[in-house]
Amino acid sequence: MNPAAARSRDAFGRFRVAGGSPGSSSLSEAKEAVMGVQLVVSLLVASIMQKMAPHFSFARWILCSGRLLRYRHPSEEELFALAGKQKPKARRERRLNGVTDDKPSSVPRDIDLQLESSPITTVDALVLRYFLEYQWYVDFAMYSTFVYLFTEGYYCLVDPRKEANIGILWCLLTVFFSIKIFFMVMRHYFKSEEGGERSVCLSFAFFFLLIAMVVLIIREDYLEFGLDAGLTNVYDNLEVFLREQAWEWTIPVTKLGIKLGLVAVCSFIGACLTFPGLRLAQTHLDALKLAADRPLIQLLLQTSFLAPVIIVLLWVKPISRDLLLRAPLGKETVQIMSDAAYNSFRLWAVVVLCLLRLAMIHLHLQAYLNLAPRWVEQMKREAGRISVLEIQRRITRIYCYVSVVSLQYLGPIILTLHCTLLLKTLGEYSWGIYPEPGPMTPVVDAAPVIRAAPLSDAGGEDIQATVEQITGALGALGSVFSPLFYRGLFSFLTWWVAACQIVASLFGLYFHQYLAAS
Repeated sequence: MNPAAARSRDAFGRFRVAGGSPGSSSLSEAKEAVMGVQLVVSLLVASIMQKMAPHFSFARWILCSGRLLRYRHPSEEELFALAGKQKPKARRERRLNGVTDDKPSSVPRDIDLQLESSPITTVDALVLRYFLEYQWYVDFAMYSTFVYLFTEGYYCLVDPRKEANIGILWCLLTVFFSIKIFFMVMRHYFKSEEGGERSVCLSFAFFFLLIAMVVLIIREDYLEFGLDAGLTNVYDNLEVFLREQAWEWTIPVTKLGIKLGLVAVCSFIGACLTFPGLRLAQTHLDALKLAADRPLIQLLLQTSFLAPVIIVLLWVKPISRDLLLRAPLGKETVQIMSDAAYNSFRLWAVVVLCLLRLAMIHLHLQAYLNLAPRWVEQMKREAGRISVLEIQRRITRIYCYVSVVSLQYLGPIILTLHCTLLLKTLGEYSWGIYPEPGPMTPVVDAAPVIRAAPLSDAGGEDIQATVEQITGALGALGSVFSPLFYRGLFSFLTWWVAACQIVASLFGLYFHQYLAAS
């Protein structure tokens, strides 16, 4: 049985030819499409990630490399020795209902308490809150980046039209897991008994909802996402595709519906990034005090803190295009770099800023851990007594949440980086190392319907029929969602994540410098 030659598209909208007479050549081509080099490398990386986790972990190295010092809470004997008395015997008070209870031991607040510090070890890290989730997420993001880099190098040697880009799948999974991690941490705040964190998240969610609605109605002359052009292209492609399938096109509000859904997603992302931004502001101020005698480190800290501002300005057209790309020369204006070169420069700028923030993580985490001796110094300036259990609880809680603080610091970096990688690949940009594809025109024709060959007992024909079905589905998807749409979508998401960090961190600076101090 000879299957008919099928003309389909791959995931990037390019045409390819699949099919042929049964034999060794068709079987080998089918096996090559199913088991490409990228898939083999992906399976190998997944196996290495599972096997290497007990021996080496990048997430565990961040916390347990010896660069971070934890502070141990004092025992009851040490506190009573500092107070100048021995540990009293347990005294009991009888309540009105007849139940006895131990009266909590207390010490004066102004005791000369000095906390002992020690490097964080792997055994110490096992008791941290959400440590296993933190370790898995950060390691997965690292391996995902490695697979993407391998794919980029592989495409420098091989025609990218031969295989679907598996690095895209890893980056998409990383974006999904980033949002899942944000939701997990935010859900923890919602379960808090005080309820203040819940109110803050809901307030910022509504605030970001309003900001997203305003941003999406701004013209492309000011914010050059290309989202409107991408949505129009998807609208036209979907209309043609449904008509070719003999379906009537009766949904005139598709673009509006997509924008409303995007506004809801932006509100959710903004709520998730609220507490990471507030925490970043606090650790940034403390890190500057920690590096008071190192001006170069302070400069790097300030640059990393302003990284979201730089990312936001890269998509503001009057600043990025008109001021940075054009220079006056007499009565004329000379363009400094081409549009393609600027697109590559923008991608590299985001990647470098993400790496700079990653390099500053130990200073931020140590600034957070230093909250323990800072709280002790504040306690000494207060009058009265405090229970021993309260001292131990406050010091221990700061250490136990260091993995949560690490997630709040690394999550926005990972999400921004992988949105940028998806923007480069799905939007068909270039890193500037090899030439960028030619000018892109909107694709308004849909892929024809793929009729797979009937399954038979021959193994080669079964594999070929499965490959034809997969390529047909990818062709239909690629005919609707063009690179023009991906450019607009991931440009907007990258910009939005940076904008949320700016709003939350600036509010955090105001809160910690003025409201909390008062």
